Amino acid sequence: MQNAPVDPKLLEILVCPLTKGPLKYDREHQELISVKANLAYPIRDGIPIMLADEARPL
Repeated sequence: MQNAPVDPKLLEILVCPLTKGPLKYDREHQELISVKANLAYPIRDGIPIMLADEARPL
């Protein structure tokens, strides 16, 4: 797994595709966490994968 940096400006505008709620950046696991949806969206090569099918349940 590569830990390419994620653009901070991108993190400011991204929301959960299911709830439209805010996301928390988990740098250690390279994921974006939606507390409201109880899902973690992966970040691969610095690109957030914002698909519910790709997210893992928390």
